[in-house]
Amino acid sequence: MQLSLSVEEACAATGLGRTKLYQLINSGELKAHKIGKRTIILKDDLDTFLSNLQSYASKNTGA
Repeated sequence: MQLSLSVEEACAATGLGRTKLYQLINSGELKAHKIGKRTIILKDDLDTFLSNLQSYASKNTGA
């Protein structure tokens, strides 16, 4: 079982781009860790981030 993801793997898993992921990391919204020069994101931290996202509210009322 994989416990952590590289930034590239997190991009592939979420569909988000590298720039957006680094913006989220730098703002503190998404936790990341450094091992030497490598940035990793723990799978649990990514799951927590995704589950805490605000739900999309449709503007279409069906009228």
